[in-house]
Amino acid sequence: MKDIERTLNAQKRIALIAHDHKKEAMIRWCQKNKDILGNHFLCGTGTTARLIAENTGLPVEALKSGPLGGDQEVGARIAEGKIDMVIFFSDPLEAQPHDPDIKALLRIANVYDVPFANNRATADFMIHSEFFNQCYTCVSEDYTDMNRRREEDIQSVIDRK
Repeated sequence: MKDIERTLNAQKRIALIAHDHKKEAMIRWCQKNKDILGNHFLCGTGTTARLIAENTGLPVEALKSGPLGGDQEVGARIAEGKIDMVIFFSDPLEAQPHDPDIKALLRIANVYDVPFANNRATADFMIHSEFFNQCYTCVSEDYTDMNRRREEDIQSVIDRK
């Protein structure tokens, strides 16, 4: 498999997501880091985006609510190269009805090598990294060839019939 490079600008595009029981923690974290986050483009799922904007004054683009497709909307933006990192305060102690969407979001973030914090400590490490406020070129695996080979394999099976 080949490697592919992509460069993240100094001004990052960050998705903010929090489960219901973690929204207060996300708001407190955003308040604490308001000066840092204010230099970047923020979006978030439904209520989380609205609450962060109301409680911090930060501009946060509101996407759909998680259970209504917001997690998938974030995933689509990752695939389009429109999100550079995800900060998702997930609730590990409560089952989520949209758990398959959350797993799909984590998977797509892995495919596109997008930094993904699922708790405060990881989010702190991300935003205080030397790479956070500067351009950063990351090298990740290019799955395009693998998809092409898979399509060729499927076509050969169809041709044999």
